[in-house]
Amino acid sequence: MSNSRGPADSHATNPQFQRAAFLTAASDLVRTPADSGWEVAFAGRSNAGKSSALNAICHQRGLARTSKTPGRTQQLIFFQLDEERRLVDLPGYGFAKVSLSIKRQWQMLMERYLERRTSLKGLVVVMDIRHPLTEIDQQMIAWGIAAALPLLLLLTKADKLKRGAVDRSLQSVRKAMAAGASTSIEVQPFSAVTRLGLKDTQSQLSAWLDLP
Repeated sequence: MSNSRGPADSHATNPQFQRAAFLTAASDLVRTPADSGWEVAFAGRSNAGKSSALNAICHQRGLARTSKTPGRTQQLIFFQLDEERRLVDLPGYGFAKVSLSIKRQWQMLMERYLERRTSLKGLVVVMDIRHPLTEIDQQMIAWGIAAALPLLLLLTKADKLKRGAVDRSLQSVRKAMAAGASTSIEVQPFSAVTRLGLKDTQSQLSAWLDLP
């Protein structure tokens, strides 16, 4: 992926993603849509900017709920692009103010989903560029690798840093991921505010979803 930062990237749009609409929410695998077609899942630490990233990618303000209260996403949320293609918002993990037992339930749900969902073609791990690769981020990445999923590490809130700091964080994460990776791992700086990285992110998702 390129690290383009120009005006074309900032204003990139892909009408395929504008079709995204809420399909269903599932608290267990039994209630998920039929396991066919193509899916890409989004995971991220609470308050890392996952909902804002989804909204920006789909050019919609309210597709995924955003909140200053971490942990709003408590189920698998499915958004449909067409009859065969979906984006999936996974429960936020980290410092959400819920009981330990509920956190364990969320983790079990995510782990089973990643391991068993045959229509899942890629995993986007959303991380705040100022605090990437926390212990729990690395656990999620490890789950994706164990499931043999290609990964996109989306470093959000890049507008909060100057360009030099963005580049340093990008290179640091790339270096950390380069050693011993057994699956494809891309790293992309991203901003829902400036649209930095939007075009490259959409291109990766399009490839995974086999969009025409």
